[in-house]
Amino acid sequence: MSNSIMAREAAEAPQRIAEQLAANAATVAQVVAQIGLRKPKFVYMVGRGSSDHAGVFAKYLIEIEIGLPVAAAAPSIASVYNKSLQLTDALVLVISQSGRSPDILAQVEMAKRSGAMVVALVNDTTSPLAALAHYTLPLHVGAEKAVAATKSYLATLSAILQLVSVWSGNTALQQAVLQLPQSLQAAIALPAQLTTDALAQVAHLVVLGRGLGYAIAREIALKLKEVCGIHAEAFSSAEFLHGPVTLVKNQFAIVDVTIEDESLAAHRAQIEDVQGRGAAVVQLHHRGITADARVLPLLLLQRFYLDVEVVARSRGINPDAPPGLNKVTKTL
Repeated sequence: MSNSIMAREAAEAPQRIAEQLAANAATVAQVVAQIGLRKPKFVYMVGRGSSDHAGVFAKYLIEIEIGLPVAAAAPSIASVYNKSLQLTDALVLVISQSGRSPDILAQVEMAKRSGAMVVALVNDTTSPLAALAHYTLPLHVGAEKAVAATKSYLATLSAILQLVSVWSGNTALQQAVLQLPQSLQAAIALPAQLTTDALAQVAHLVVLGRGLGYAIAREIALKLKEVCGIHAEAFSSAEFLHGPVTLVKNQFAIVDVTIEDESLAAHRAQIEDVQGRGAAVVQLHHRGITADARVLPLLLLQRFYLDVEVVARSRGINPDAPPGLNKVTKTL
């Protein structure tokens, strides 16, 4: 394995998540008990960048397992437009590694004034966000020094999984979450999937997934931009057929995010369609590991983070400090 900070941090994820799940169990029970008392009518997700992508994962998971609608925040509504929303009946989930961006904090202040219940998933427990939220679920991953988030993103998804598994009462999912660190370690042992040769001449590509696979496709596309300097855009494989598919010509590069859940048959049909149009497809998958369908996206991501770091170095890019990026971004 590479000695880059990014590779080392990505490989830490299984151990860090094991510590997180144990440390947060009591708080998750408290949050779920309070949700039961308040009976929110919808969930309002707040986040930017990778945190926003984690919110898409939460949307699919909560709507599938709980049946509550989930809406994504437009953070500038509070910070730039100075408007308040009617969030009295909302559960507000706020995701941030640093917990310090002014627009995210403005959303939390607005939500609390409206009477919403606010739960923060944050790595820095000394941050203003942790102080503002009614409940905090720390990520417990320690300092993340590489600019590109890896272990913190996986820990965000594991925190969401732990919360939803308890909230839903799905005992099979609860057991899968407890086994997640071992499953992630198994993913580290899988052969490389995204290779230097496959992306050697690629400057632009599309990442396709469906459902929870689409949720992580957004994060995969971001990492290909951040770490490799490749222009990558994520689409639901179903949405891609509604217009963007006209981009596909001979050897057009597509990264296929295959998750073996209820979406698999439809997603495979859509991938076959683009292959028939001449696309060059690189498949990311979790084959060889048996786990609950809801945790499979994390296993695929775990392997991807290690692979994308290798691709970045092959392209002459320092994966720990991609040009033009800072670790903490503060926006209004």
